[in-house]
Amino acid sequence: MTTRLYHHPIFVEHLTGAGHPERPDRMKAVAAALEDEAFQHLDRVEAPEGTLEAIYRCHPEAFVRKIATAIPDEGLARIDNDTIVSPKSFSAAFHAVGAAMAGVDDVMSGAADNVFVASRPPGHHAESSTAMGFCLFNQAAIAARHAQAAHGLERVAIVDWDVHHGNGSQEIFWSDPSVLYCSTHQMPLYPGTGAKDETGAGNIVNAPLSAGDGGLAFREAFASRILPALEAFQPDLIIISAGFDAHRRDPLANLMLEASDFDQATAELMAIADKHCNGRLVSILEGGYDLEGLAVSTTAHVKRLMTG
Repeated sequence: MTTRLYHHPIFVEHLTGAGHPERPDRMKAVAAALEDEAFQHLDRVEAPEGTLEAIYRCHPEAFVRKIATAIPDEGLARIDNDTIVSPKSFSAAFHAVGAAMAGVDDVMSGAADNVFVASRPPGHHAESSTAMGFCLFNQAAIAARHAQAAHGLERVAIVDWDVHHGNGSQEIFWSDPSVLYCSTHQMPLYPGTGAKDETGAGNIVNAPLSAGDGGLAFREAFASRILPALEAFQPDLIIISAGFDAHRRDPLANLMLEASDFDQATAELMAIADKHCNGRLVSILEGGYDLEGLAVSTTAHVKRLMTG
């Protein structure tokens, strides 16, 4: 397997202030974990910039201008109570978008079998016209639209296992049956969306979990709801919103997953990708706020991407 890793120094320069859970140390923890000898054959590429044209497919131009003007010349500024930006934040988000787009291009061209995008800020809470939940632009959604616009794909699936529901991805594709959005997440929890009866145009599949649930419940949700939906949809590409804050150590939620659960979920999605879309799979980092939990989960996930 050829697995490509996208990274960039700019991701550490998105500053959020002392005590904020979505902090630069997250990137350092991921980078350190992937320096292990097991990852010596990982194809490492610096993330390119995205394009405004691609962002506009999911976010109106006026919204993008609003984010750009909110970026301070120095210090920190608040988009909302949770979402903080600093002078390099727009550039970081722009490179995160570019990495997600490049990952799609790579798996479509055969330059890589699959891709892991190690970027921040995360993206799945960003709605079409609202930045929230630490997120500015929705990288997974933009990648899906890029796959359709640049490569002519008819069916793109996004699978989101972040512990918080990806309200942004759901909102962007709510009425679009060409994109399947599947999510496991803790509920009730921020942002308050993600009930089973939220189905959009029949393309939204939510599998909420309860506080205290562990690997057994997570795997059952995959087996009973996520995997059958993917099989029925027969995607041309799978995008993972790979948040690792459902790990038992994470301070922002109460699920009890282990790294082995992410390994298993990765293997199952790779099997679906092999069956329906020539193995094409792009994984984009979302949450994960305990550094040890993030490191071990990322290790398991990327190792599985590399080995199949």
